[in-house]
Amino acid sequence: MALADYFLYFIYAFASIFVIVNPVEGTMVFISLTSGMSGEEKKRIYRRTTLVAFFVALLFAVAGDLVLRFFGITVDSLRVAGGILLFLVAIDMLRSGRHYRKVTEAELRDASDREDISVFPLATPLLTGPGTITTVIVLMGAAATLTQKATVLLAISLTFLAAYYILKFSEYIDRVLGITGIMVMTRIMGLLLGAIAVNFVAVGTWNLYQAMVGG
Repeated sequence: MALADYFLYFIYAFASIFVIVNPVEGTMVFISLTSGMSGEEKKRIYRRTTLVAFFVALLFAVAGDLVLRFFGITVDSLRVAGGILLFLVAIDMLRSGRHYRKVTEAELRDASDREDISVFPLATPLLTGPGTITTVIVLMGAAATLTQKATVLLAISLTFLAAYYILKFSEYIDRVLGITGIMVMTRIMGLLLGAIAVNFVAVGTWNLYQAMVGG
């Protein structure tokens, strides 16, 4: 692969991970759960949140292949199943966010009674939920070379670096965009996620078909 091809591959991997993590939409949950906290408390929470979420995503990216082998699942099977999951999430994101909730009302109520909300529900499932885990496993499993795998890991790292700064400046983002602006961003990301999901299903289905015919 030429340098330009690796750059395009990075953009694809980064976009796939960023739109499902969707830290912009996560600012609303972060602000609501940290209201009334001091600046130092918020700083501790968004630091730990992004760090834990990053390590969870990194763990599944590195160990995902072992998990697939243990259960006897191929990357293409997960690609199809994950594509369907991501497509359902994308539909909810496009429906004005009314039905799209990474964090349920019950989880929010439970979080209000917790002293530390950085791990649950902020790190997981808000940033690193089933969709994120599925995406990183598929991307790493589909990477054919070490350079491609390193590119996916770079995309994961930069996604959570961006999430760190987005949560850090969440109040400023909320003032600038408002709920309407954040919902518009969520719809745009939902559209991109839908296209990525269709690609997952199409490529996975084609590869499974070729494997069956070849077998």
